[in-house]
Amino acid sequence: MRVADREKTAERLLKSSAEKFYDPEVDIDWSAPLVEGLFYIPEQRISLYGTPMYDSLTPEQRIELSKHELASIASVGLWFELLLMQMLVKVVYNTDPTTRHAQYALTEVADECRHSTMFARLVERVGCPAYGPTRHTHRLGKLLPVIGYGPAMYGSILVAEEILDRLQREAMNDETVQPIVRMVNRIHVLEEARHVRFAREELQRGMAELKGYEKPYQKWLIGYVSMMITRAIINPRVYAAVGLDVREAHRQALANPKFQETIRWSGERIMSFLDDAGLVGKPGMRSWRRSFLIG
Repeated sequence: MRVADREKTAERLLKSSAEKFYDPEVDIDWSAPLVEGLFYIPEQRISLYGTPMYDSLTPEQRIELSKHELASIASVGLWFELLLMQMLVKVVYNTDPTTRHAQYALTEVADECRHSTMFARLVERVGCPAYGPTRHTHRLGKLLPVIGYGPAMYGSILVAEEILDRLQREAMNDETVQPIVRMVNRIHVLEEARHVRFAREELQRGMAELKGYEKPYQKWLIGYVSMMITRAIINPRVYAAVGLDVREAHRQALANPKFQETIRWSGERIMSFLDDAGLVGKPGMRSWRRSFLIG
């Protein structure tokens, strides 16, 4: 694709961003009461759903676990958006700032700043810790803006965004989920659609320009980062909130066919796209299998 095509896409996205954007400080009523008896994520998406350990929980404990898993998902999403912003700023650092491409990248950074604030406010509002990823994953994450570039960088962004997007699309239409959670999900879904369009086109351009010797690294990197993302979504510390043994609960969740299917389902669209683009394959297959994004 020609640079002109890139500029036309960026121009359209800039116009869309100017016409429709949300300010979570204004557009969400953070003082609205939480509704007793409602879940915080759809029940069937709870990581332990369908396991003997989940069956042993009371209805109140199940709702409480859903609240802490929401806090984990939101705070891990915030963590990855911080990495995404660093990567986008690196792109702009090496790009002519007068181009629409650079200006849209900066607009996306502004969007992600608001989203990060929104996720932080949500975690605060439901009264949970900002779990984030495990300490080991948090340390590894610092390397991504340094070693990530090209198609694997945009592919990693897409894996995180599109997994979260599909989970949120389901939850925002589920009346068993708290209204404030549904509103946060709706705002994020509407604004992320622009980001996904931008990243998908950049990935395709990058693949067309990639040198042959670079492809194995790109395939390894996106597979490894995708595994980090899916394994980080639920921080094992959430299980302690309902009195479960953290190690055993984490073991049951990772072995849970329903949780694995949730991850595969949430990643169906992006995996099809990445496979068609030529980014799914050796030497990244071990990581892809461990991510649960493929069987």
